[in-house]
Amino acid sequence: MSASVAVPETAVDVEKIRADFPILHTQAHGHNLVYLDNAATSQKPRVVIDAIVRYYESANANIHRGVHYLSQLATEEFEAGRATVARFVNAAKASEIVFTRGTTEGINLVAQTWGRTHVRAGDEIVVTAMEHHSDIVPWQMLCGATGAKLRVAPINDRGELIVEEFAKLLNPKTKIVALAHVSNALGTVNPVKMLAALAHAQGAIVVVDGAQAVPHIAVDVQDLDADFYSFSAHKMYGPTGIGALYGKAALLEAMPPYQGGGDMISSVTFEKTTFNKVPHKFEAGTPDMAGVAGLKAAIEYMNGIGVDKIAAHEHDLLEYATEAVSALPSIRIIGTAAEKASVLSFTVDDVHPHDIGTILDQEGIAVRTGHHCAQPVMERYGIPATVRASFAVYNTRAEVDALVRGLRRVREVFA
Repeated sequence: MSASVAVPETAVDVEKIRADFPILHTQAHGHNLVYLDNAATSQKPRVVIDAIVRYYESANANIHRGVHYLSQLATEEFEAGRATVARFVNAAKASEIVFTRGTTEGINLVAQTWGRTHVRAGDEIVVTAMEHHSDIVPWQMLCGATGAKLRVAPINDRGELIVEEFAKLLNPKTKIVALAHVSNALGTVNPVKMLAALAHAQGAIVVVDGAQAVPHIAVDVQDLDADFYSFSAHKMYGPTGIGALYGKAALLEAMPPYQGGGDMISSVTFEKTTFNKVPHKFEAGTPDMAGVAGLKAAIEYMNGIGVDKIAAHEHDLLEYATEAVSALPSIRIIGTAAEKASVLSFTVDDVHPHDIGTILDQEGIAVRTGHHCAQPVMERYGIPATVRASFAVYNTRAEVDALVRGLRRVREVFA
C-alpha cells in the first residue's frame, strides 16, 4: 500500500504522543526505529519514567510498617495506586486488587491457592487452544498434583474459539475455565462475558489472562463477570516486574495465602500464624512500590488519551497493515478473526521467520519472531513460528509502510 493513500483523521494526535516516548527517537542500524513489538512489551512515556524516579527521590520507604513520614507517604502512594488500578478495570473495591509481578504470577497464584483448595482427582480444567504458555503450564501443574484433567477447547482456521465445542466441554466436573481475553499470537478477542456465563452455569470459576487486552480495549471486570483477571504493567506503557490480579472479594477471602513472609500476617508465634486481611495476605514481603507508582502513572496516561481513542487508532493501524501486508506475494496471515486487537501474525513462503526478523531489524524495524510462547497455536497451523507485528498508540501508518518496504526487501534477498 502506498504512503500516498489518504490517511483519515484519527482520534489521537500521534505526533504529540510520540514526543512523550524518549526511546522512539532511537536510531537502529542507521534507521529511525520502527517499534512493532508491543505485544512483547510496550515502550514507556516520560511521565512513567518520571514517576518512578520521583518515588525514589521523594517517597522511598517501606510501606505499611512504619510510623515515620516517608513510610506513611509511601504507603499512601502505594494504596492510591491500588485504587487507580481498581477504577481502571472497574473492580467493586480496591481490596479486590492484588499486586503481583505480572500476569504469569497472577495466574499461578490462583492455581496454587484456589486451585489446590478446590480441585480434586476427576475434576476438569478447561483452557482454549490459543492460550499463552503462562495459561497452560500452571494448569498442567495443578492437574499433575491433583489428578484433575486438562480439556482443550478448539479454534477454527480463522483463530476463533469454536463456542459450540467449548460449551460441550463444560459439565459439573469443570472447576476452572482459563482463557485469554486477547490472544497474544493471533490477536483474537474472545467473548469473555458470554463464555463466563456458560462456565458459571456449570459451577466453574473463570480465570482471564488479560495481558493483551488491558492495553488495547476498555476492561470492566464486573460486566465480564470474571472471577479472576490478571494483567501486566509492562504491556500497557508501565514498568516491568509489576502487575495486578483482580479477584472477586468472596473468593479472595476464602483462599489461603500464596506465600508466607512479612506483611501478609496479623500475628506470628511459633505455635500459630494469623494471616492479614485481603489483599495483603497475598502480598508477602517488600513489594515493588516504585513499580506501582509507574503503573499508576501509566494508567493515568492512558486515561488522559482515552482508552476508546487508543483502541480506535490501533484498529485503524491493524486494518491498514492487514490490507497492505496481505497484498504482498507469498504472505499468509495467521489469525483472521472477525474480532481482533492490534496483532498481525504472518509467514512468508520458504523464508524462516527468524530470517525475516533479522532482515527487518537491519532496516530498523523491530518485530517478534518465533512461537510467541504459544506452541500449541503454531502446531494448530502446522508452522514452527510466525512474524508478529503488534501496534500501540504511538505507531503510525508510515511505520506500517516501512514494514511493507522491509518485507519487499526480504523477498529481494531470498529471490
